[in-house]
Amino acid sequence: MKPSFLNGAAATVVYVRPGAPLFSRNFVQRAVLMLGAAAALQCGSASAQTPATPAMPAMPEVGSLKDVTITGNPLGAADLIAPAAQYSGTGLLLRSKTTLGETLDGVPGVSSTYFGPNASRPIIRGLDGDRIRILGNGGAALDASSLSYDHAVTSDPISIERIEVLRGPGALLYGGSAVGGVVNVIDNRIPREALFDEKGGMGGKVDLGLATGNREKSSGALLEGGNDRYTLHVDAFNRETGDVKVPADLACTKGGANTTTNRICNSASEVRGGAVGGSVFFDQGYLGASVSTYRSNYGTVAEDDVTIAMKSDRVALEGEVRNLGGPVQSIKGQLSHTDYMHTEFEGATPGTVFRNRGSDFRLEARHARFGNLDGVVGFQAENNRFSADGAEAFAPYSKTSQNAVFAYEEYGTNWGKLSFGGRLESVKVESLGNPLVARFASLTRDFTPHSYALGALWNTAPGWQVTTNLASTERAPKDYELFAQGPHVATNAWETGDATLGKEKSTSLDVGTSWKSGANRFAANVYMHRFRNYIGLLATGNTHGQEDGALNPADADGDGVDDNDPDNKLLPEFAYTGVRARFVGLEASGNIRLLEGASTLDLALRGDMVRATNLNNGQPLPRIAPVRLGASLLWASGPWGSSIGFDHSMAQNRVAAGQRATSAYTLWNLAATYRTKAGPSSLLWYARVDNLTNELAYSAASVLTTTAFPKAPLPGRSLKVGLQASF
Repeated sequence: MKPSFLNGAAATVVYVRPGAPLFSRNFVQRAVLMLGAAAALQCGSASAQTPATPAMPAMPEVGSLKDVTITGNPLGAADLIAPAAQYSGTGLLLRSKTTLGETLDGVPGVSSTYFGPNASRPIIRGLDGDRIRILGNGGAALDASSLSYDHAVTSDPISIERIEVLRGPGALLYGGSAVGGVVNVIDNRIPREALFDEKGGMGGKVDLGLATGNREKSSGALLEGGNDRYTLHVDAFNRETGDVKVPADLACTKGGANTTTNRICNSASEVRGGAVGGSVFFDQGYLGASVSTYRSNYGTVAEDDVTIAMKSDRVALEGEVRNLGGPVQSIKGQLSHTDYMHTEFEGATPGTVFRNRGSDFRLEARHARFGNLDGVVGFQAENNRFSADGAEAFAPYSKTSQNAVFAYEEYGTNWGKLSFGGRLESVKVESLGNPLVARFASLTRDFTPHSYALGALWNTAPGWQVTTNLASTERAPKDYELFAQGPHVATNAWETGDATLGKEKSTSLDVGTSWKSGANRFAANVYMHRFRNYIGLLATGNTHGQEDGALNPADADGDGVDDNDPDNKLLPEFAYTGVRARFVGLEASGNIRLLEGASTLDLALRGDMVRATNLNNGQPLPRIAPVRLGASLLWASGPWGSSIGFDHSMAQNRVAAGQRATSAYTLWNLAATYRTKAGPSSLLWYARVDNLTNELAYSAASVLTTTAFPKAPLPGRSLKVGLQASF
């Protein structure tokens, strides 16, 4: 028989998108389901779950998940308090790009760091780096992507079943570092529910994709089999791309010769990976495990001859016992270990090697209801060891460990509900120096961040809800914010940490309203984050010699080279500095059903803005997306679906001193899908055109645009076609 995910069973669907089967490290989804309780307070609103570019909403989804943001919904509530969005099925398929950041760019409140087509991390409400937690099935996704913009996230969109975006502080569940929000990448490598009945069965998916703009070739396969007592899962994927075509001629150095090209030089990539996993089911729960691997080789685009060879291996264990009765209703535990490494090659010569190894453990318990009170309590422990060896080792060896306890409660009333919770952490950050680099000192810092949050939801009128969230959040500085000291060539800077930094403290307020009536819906949120010690990477006005680290060497002719050593390039110094800061913004989305019947036609609308200010000097904070507006027409009729839409970014002239402004641009897109049957298989054919008018555009949130490398525009026009077959 066919597995339940082919018949629409939500909880255990595995959705493999073109280019490869479901990937994204698996294991910890459900812990966050519950764990998400804390995040629900700051992160998830079912009423605000409107994708930035929803695709064919009226089309039936084979293997689609229920429309609920589980990461912020551990208590199974129908209505969540804070803004969230989820993407799966055709909606995810038609917005998927080569990186997680670009896949989510354009979601209200979400932009992207865009270090070319191969390295891009989500920015939520103007906050980036470690203020945004990227999770795999609710557990820590360990890599080095927050350390540098040219380091890729190890969750590749070609392998993701579902993405949940939780906007706003998620400190209660995920730690103070999640003050900006959470991105949870979900797969089914550890099944949480039986896919088959006692007779057993097997099912799976195959995905194929081709694209013109980057010469992409992608493929993937997924198989699952078992019965009502066990399920086994196997998946594998592969994607190859060439240099990305753009609507401009760019300078490029190939083989030592200077030339021009209409492609982003050194932007090709190869990505592959897979996993084996499974679960055993018993009457009151399950126990499962998985082993997954991820490999990527890609060009860094900032340097024409530098490539990164990346690998990540992960082992995960997860289990849950439900329906216990008594004061504790369920207990869920999960444990994972990740071994990450990447090597930066200059031509064929290995250069700097980055390693990050760590483990993540979560345990949570949902207590019995006390009247109208429902909630969870939990414990979390994370630890990792980081090292960097080579010429660009701008941060020392380090060790970070953190333990936390948290609680989240909801109190239901006849007019809505209240939520409240708290989290207490113990964080230890150690610099272990570097045996080959004398400038790194050994030092240990200890922090005790604590965070609290309150939320409320009012059902003000039929179809209408009003929500509000208030949070006080603390974040311990990261190892590189404390101890960095060295050349970072990818960003053309000398980065300097501050070992005396205190906790980053913020107060956040979010107020939202939403309305829903059938297919028509609307949601809007206004928010403010006010930081007492925002840790930003800010220019100091000093320079350092790249080779010798000398402070402010002579440069009388202003050519950026040491007058006394022509091989000693001068790098501007950027230091991690604590300042007072304020972020204010607005997000809105909606859908209007224009035509109802055998065919449907919808108009989807979206927009956002954020204004970020350094209150110490009144200057704008760097790399903030401008005001953005977008709209899409979505048509569906039987097996057919299509959409046309645009996203307009206004000019960003409000930039930090010494940074470049960006011009306005509008990107148009088209998409079409067709569903059919072929024997026992369901086929989904699709085509998508990005940047239809081939407009030249630069991202205001990218370091490649705003500082030293105005050389990597957004991709030009590209056609992608694909087939997804499920059986």
